[in-house]
Amino acid sequence: MLDAMWQVWLQLSPWLLLGAAAAGLLHVLLPRDFARRQFRGTSGVAKAVALGVPLPLCSCGVIPAGLGLKKDGASDGAAVGFLISTPQTGVDSLLVSASFLGWPFTIFKMVSALVMGLIGGVATEALHTDAYDDSRLEGATAPHSTVGFFEHMVDVIRPIWKWIVFGVVASAAITVWIPPGAMAGWSEVNPALSGLVALVIALPLYVCATASVPIAAALVMQGMPTGAALVFLMAGPATNIATIGAVRRAFGGRVLAVYLATVIIGSVGLAYIYDALIPFEALGAMMHEHGHPWWAWLSAIVLGVLFVYFVLDDLRRAVQRLPRGPGSEEAVTLEVQGMTCDNCVRKLERALNQTEGVTSATVTLKPSRATVEGTAASSDLEAAVRAAGYAVR
Repeated sequence: MLDAMWQVWLQLSPWLLLGAAAAGLLHVLLPRDFARRQFRGTSGVAKAVALGVPLPLCSCGVIPAGLGLKKDGASDGAAVGFLISTPQTGVDSLLVSASFLGWPFTIFKMVSALVMGLIGGVATEALHTDAYDDSRLEGATAPHSTVGFFEHMVDVIRPIWKWIVFGVVASAAITVWIPPGAMAGWSEVNPALSGLVALVIALPLYVCATASVPIAAALVMQGMPTGAALVFLMAGPATNIATIGAVRRAFGGRVLAVYLATVIIGSVGLAYIYDALIPFEALGAMMHEHGHPWWAWLSAIVLGVLFVYFVLDDLRRAVQRLPRGPGSEEAVTLEVQGMTCDNCVRKLERALNQTEGVTSATVTLKPSRATVEGTAASSDLEAAVRAAGYAVR
């Protein structure tokens, strides 16, 4: 089991780090308002989808980004196209998919995300829902970060590190405990039926696009049709309970129906096409084992050290949240508006801890609150919150 986990880790690490590095370059090189300008009409849908495909946003991160597009003036169609296509791909997910499942599979998956995003966005445009009440999106902005290249690399990996670990463990367990060819019978099942089974599993769950790739690859090696794995990798990241609720609140029931119909029909239909075009045996040949070069070992060590840092930092933050004893400094509590994910929490904590006079700052997402100890004036703390891109209620 441990050896199987290490083999998966060696194969995953270099491509995950390379994808995070590409995301860091995009963050540094692109204008800060690039992702949120002039997305309206059919051409706006196409631009939003094309922008979203390479962005390494997971299912939780894409929600504030997509709703931020709408709040900043993008049409509903552009925002929905972005929400459908973005969580399925990302440079990190594409590179990891190519490593485990081959480039033909990865390219088809990327094109599928583009097609589904375009169809869902254009269908939403046809509903003419832009007059929908935007006040429901209050506080749902996705403020642009001012962090640098390496900090952004870490911020890309950090929200999904637990899912990466889960994916590695699950992939190794499937490889070790399920006999080779145990799912071979699935290849005889109608592709649409096997795709529907994968869809039922994927729809309600939070599935990280990158972390789920090793799981899908292990299942394919045990005999699952590649089309069913494709459904799992497309529908899983694009739908979960949180995303469904956010789309319903922000756009209304009609748009949610278009969103779900696009993901459900699109993923199963495109997977059926994939199975018809590329035989299962062709993919199996792409996944044979290779020796791991020195840079794979180095990447595995670097990623391991980074994950250890995440564990220690999470423990440190948990200790900071423990109740303070008598004699501790008086704390100032700020109710914050605009935070949507753990990256927002870490960004605001970093900004507050760098404020002069602050000895300790702890930020929570639920409730959306910052607790600060030190001698800093309340006006300075509120200014730091605003400078980080958030508001004080």
